[in-house]
Amino acid sequence: MIRNCLSLRPACQGARSVLPRSKTSLLGTHQATTRFAASHYTSTSFPGPSRLYSVTSTAASPLTPRQRLLAARSVRPRRNQTPVRYCSYRNHKMCRTHAQADVASGVNIQGRELLPTNVIPRHYHITLEPDFQKLTFDGTVVIDLDVEEDSKSIALHTLEIDIHNAKVTSGGQTVSSNPKVTYNETTQVSTFDFDNAVSKGAKAQLEIQFTGHLNDKMAGFYRSTYKNPDGTQGLLAVSQMEPTDARRAFPCFDEPSLKAEFTVTLVADKKLTCLSNMDVASESEAKDGKKAVTFNKSPLMSTYLVAFVVGELNYIETNDFRVPVRVYAPPGQNIEHGRFSLNLAAKTLAFYEKVFGIEFPLPKMDQIAIPDFAQGAMENWGLVTYRVVDLLLDEKVSGAATKERVAEVVQHELAHQWFGNLVTMDWWDGLWLNEGFATWASWYSCNIFYPEWKVWETYVTDNLQRALALDSLRSSHPIEVPVKRADEINQIFDAISYSKGSCVLRMISTYLGEDVFLEGVRRYLKKHAYGNTQTGDLWAALGDASGKSVEEVMDVWTKHVGYPVVTVTEKDEKTIQVKQNRFLRTGDVKPKEDTVIFPVFLGLRSKDGIDESLTLDKREDSFEVPSTEFFKLNANHTGLYRTSYTPERLEKLGEAAKKGLLSVEDRAGMIADAGALASSGYQKTSGVLNLLKGFDSEKEFIVWSEIISRVAAVQAAWIFEDKAVRDGLEAFQRELVSARAHQMGWEFTENDGHIEQQFKAMLFGNAGLCGDEKIIAAAKEMFKKLIAGDKSAVHPNIRGSVFSMALKYGGKEEYDAILNFYRTSTNSDERNTALRCLGRAKSPELIKSTLDLLFSGEIKDQDVYMPTAGLRSHPEGIEALFTCMTENWDELVKRFPPQLSMLGTLVTIFTSSFTKKEQLAKVEKFFEGKSTNGFEMSLAQSLDAIRSKVAWIERDGEDVAKWVKDNKYSA
Repeated sequence: MIRNCLSLRPACQGARSVLPRSKTSLLGTHQATTRFAASHYTSTSFPGPSRLYSVTSTAASPLTPRQRLLAARSVRPRRNQTPVRYCSYRNHKMCRTHAQADVASGVNIQGRELLPTNVIPRHYHITLEPDFQKLTFDGTVVIDLDVEEDSKSIALHTLEIDIHNAKVTSGGQTVSSNPKVTYNETTQVSTFDFDNAVSKGAKAQLEIQFTGHLNDKMAGFYRSTYKNPDGTQGLLAVSQMEPTDARRAFPCFDEPSLKAEFTVTLVADKKLTCLSNMDVASESEAKDGKKAVTFNKSPLMSTYLVAFVVGELNYIETNDFRVPVRVYAPPGQNIEHGRFSLNLAAKTLAFYEKVFGIEFPLPKMDQIAIPDFAQGAMENWGLVTYRVVDLLLDEKVSGAATKERVAEVVQHELAHQWFGNLVTMDWWDGLWLNEGFATWASWYSCNIFYPEWKVWETYVTDNLQRALALDSLRSSHPIEVPVKRADEINQIFDAISYSKGSCVLRMISTYLGEDVFLEGVRRYLKKHAYGNTQTGDLWAALGDASGKSVEEVMDVWTKHVGYPVVTVTEKDEKTIQVKQNRFLRTGDVKPKEDTVIFPVFLGLRSKDGIDESLTLDKREDSFEVPSTEFFKLNANHTGLYRTSYTPERLEKLGEAAKKGLLSVEDRAGMIADAGALASSGYQKTSGVLNLLKGFDSEKEFIVWSEIISRVAAVQAAWIFEDKAVRDGLEAFQRELVSARAHQMGWEFTENDGHIEQQFKAMLFGNAGLCGDEKIIAAAKEMFKKLIAGDKSAVHPNIRGSVFSMALKYGGKEEYDAILNFYRTSTNSDERNTALRCLGRAKSPELIKSTLDLLFSGEIKDQDVYMPTAGLRSHPEGIEALFTCMTENWDELVKRFPPQLSMLGTLVTIFTSSFTKKEQLAKVEKFFEGKSTNGFEMSLAQSLDAIRSKVAWIERDGEDVAKWVKDNKYSA
């Protein structure tokens, strides 16, 4: 799944797109949006045995996921105790001694809420009939069960479902026609009790009739609205089940390891299109003149992948792949805008079949644009759902960065058809096996399809920096994070599971070699197809393919929080001393937090090439190098760590960069490391500013992107400091970018390459927003023509920049014009750009107007964060955001339930841009005594981000002020 609700990149780490190329950010879905305004957008160990062995055998033979489940059941419970299912934990004895508590209609293993295992689902037949007048749906589900223990009860998940009646049968006989139903609201479990036991080894059926709500929360089976071409409102019934919302759509065993087959029947008006995971098996007459569409039985899959759509839809189709591929969209959307995604999907599916060595197993692949969608996209098997802007692409009104985003999202979701759908993590602590893999695969395939985009260069300033930023907080978490409750699961769809997960895969791919890595991946997929896995299963497959002890090397990276900073000193002309320590952005690592020793792949670059054989596997060690005249660690930045050099060595590396001895990835990564180390106290900020000043001859877009981001990081941290210093930093950035912006220009032609387009756009936006008068004048002239009706006056690549300058240097007239542009445009990309820029207006009246939009009902809930983006670019907006949150907290909680993801994202947006101790205290005081379940991780990360900025300014406030003055950027 591509999330649009990830934790935001912290302010002291600069700003760029934080959508996994996720999960990405609510600050800006598209890289162009964030890069043009980088200087103004801000954001924010689980050790254990590595194998599960049979309880009843002393032989250390590893078990399949199915055997793990059965082995767990072989442990007989105490009398009258429901048997427990040991899921994910790899040593049954450990689990048995720690916890076997039957908790209120669910099993609690070390605090984890799981269903009892007396029955196992094998097949669901789900029938649903949405009612667009009542905004409800009637349903029936018949679940075929294997009975594992003599049972007088069956427990499964439901949420906001009204159960009307139920029946239990076995062997053709009715066991109970009216079982007693009880509900545990905390665990979201309904239990059906009956008098006559069903015997172990028997087959049983549970049939339930129910009614659910077509809610407006973008979860479960919900409603989505759109405008018809005639201006009337249309309705769709659509679904979003991941992670734990299938239980909102139908009663089910809503855990990823409980895979089953699904047969779906949808009842609807004959004019409506009905879609599900599989192709249509039959269509028949139903009551009231409706139709009943039954789909073919699915393969084994988890409940979170089930999908339904009912509504008026248009589609386009291609037969360029082995099975039909379609793109659907509701009326009002130009279906031809799905052509790029359609053709890309067909090519990508064929590519993945070849690379992964397994055919796509379903009879069709549908992709659909959903007008109301909380995420970026969702990988439902055979029916992938998307935000409109992430599937439909109008190249006449969207820029290069939008096209790259759409390509990445499509390839990410299609990678999930293998990673996540065919092979699924056995519990949510293994989420990274889904999301990290899909993220890595999307970049891998994008690089093959579009080599001119040079996405692996972008990776260093995108996914790698996102991972390092979040994981530098004390409130981060391991890749394999213990998850206990349903409201915790949504919180780990973040830069750790996606970006750090993919970085670990990129690291091991470099370590093993790409061909060996992919062979291990193929073995992993083939061995575990239609099953569930743990991280150890992946390491075993990679170890089998490579002959190396992969698990021994990689377990540390997935089971422990954080990463090291590697400090390099020179002992003599051919020897370097290397030491690793835990890196925290706050710069206050405690001894107990610095106990993990990571296996660090040093990737030594010298004039002789790159040596990938060197590994630091202890606290400190010495290594020979060809010569200390030129060397650099972490070549191409494939390693997951920061490197701290002496000022002298950093200066030499700067010279080496000018001589062409460093790759683009090296140069961008080195700048990123220097900026991060300054923010945490390893270096002086003035030293980093001098380093950036020395890159004025740099020619590569990605390196400039990182330069701008690092200046932006300082500006974001200093946003509440003395105006003379802030103006000086802006003047410095203007000096950095203006000359090159003028040199490259802001005219776009068909001859401009993909990267050149983004480079021009980034420089134009940054120079203008930093006060370049010529560019501001050009932007104002473009804006004037656009508002007069000439849409061609503003190229899509710089639309956001032009809007932002119009607002920053304009007033109410410009604000009203952009708001009207939002209201009258029918293109999602255009509308999103307008929304994101509105907050640039600083006057109290216009700030109020922007915040009022959040609660006006005019903006869809999926887009509610967008108007806040511009507000984070100035102190007045940041203060207003927090006030808005505190005054409207009850409404926010009601509108965005904490168990879903949006509230946590909004908390981050409303709080994380603060930089002062007294502001930190305000945030802490507001949440004191309030329940933070569902967003406690987001809040903790925001507080950590504020603390890091407070500490940074305390250390280097005078240093930066002096540098600005000494370099004549301020009086």
